Amino acid sequence: QVQLVESGGGLVQAGGSLRLSCAGSGDMVRVYEMGWYRQDPGKQRELVAATTSSGYINYVDSVKGRFTISRDSAKNIMYLQMNSLKPEDTAVYYCNAKSYRYGFDFWGQGTQVTVSS
Repeated sequence: QVQLVESGGGLVQAGGSLRLSCAGSGDMVRVYEMGWYRQDPGKQRELVAATTSSGYINYVDSVKGRFTISRDSAKNIMYLQMNSLKPEDTAVYYCNAKSYRYGFDFWGQGTQVTVSS
């Protein structure tokens, strides 16, 4: 079992910045990939950024150059630094941890990010 708790969401004006945190606990040593997803009401949940324990990092095109994902494996915390925020970044942001080898996929409860124009 893995437990994930997000924090850091809030209301910010366009052009501003926020940093999201995801604190993991439980069987984190088995986690291979951690990522941030977001979902707006009425839309599908989409991958924002992901990082693997082998160092691979991936971003959705719309956030490249603005968002930075990082992971402190020693502390079991993942971050998403979000700069130059746009109204279209408004969504609930979810933390995800998965292992293909051990066959698990866990989600946090989500944190709301609202960007006003």
